[in-house]
Amino acid sequence: MVDFSNLSVGEELPALQTDKISRTTLALYAGASGDHNPLHIDPDFAASAGFDDVFAQGMLSMAYLGRLLTNWVPQSYIKNIDVRFSSITPVNIDIICTGIIKSKTESASQKTLEIEIEAKDGNTGDIKILGLALLDFNSTL
Repeated sequence: MVDFSNLSVGEELPALQTDKISRTTLALYAGASGDHNPLHIDPDFAASAGFDDVFAQGMLSMAYLGRLLTNWVPQSYIKNIDVRFSSITPVNIDIICTGIIKSKTESASQKTLEIEIEAKDGNTGDIKILGLALLDFNSTL
C-alpha cells in the first residue's frame, strides 16, 4: 500500500499502458456498459457520419484512468475525478495513462492528494483525456 507520509508533490504514479484497443474491446465494453452507440461498433455507420472508422467510447478511456488510480490506492480513497475529453480514440492504438501529484494536504483530520491524470495515445502522445483526481487517504470501505 502507498504510504502517504512518503509521497511528494511532483511524484509520478506508475503508468498504465493498455493493450491495443480492438473492435472486440469496443464490442465488449458496449455490452458491459450499455453504450451501444453505432459510432463505436459499426464501421459503416461511422463512415456515414464522416469518420474514418469506429472509435472508442470516451468512458472506456476514463475507465483506464480509474484503473491507473486503483492500481495505486484502494478504490475507497478516490473521492472525485474531473476530466475533459480532448480527442477521439481510434481503434488499434494503445493508451498510456499517467498521473502526477499536484498537491498534498495533511492535517490532523485530513490527508488528501490532488493528482493530475491524463490518457494519451501511446504512439503519438495525443492527449485523449486530461483531468484531476482527488484522493482521501482517511477513507475506508
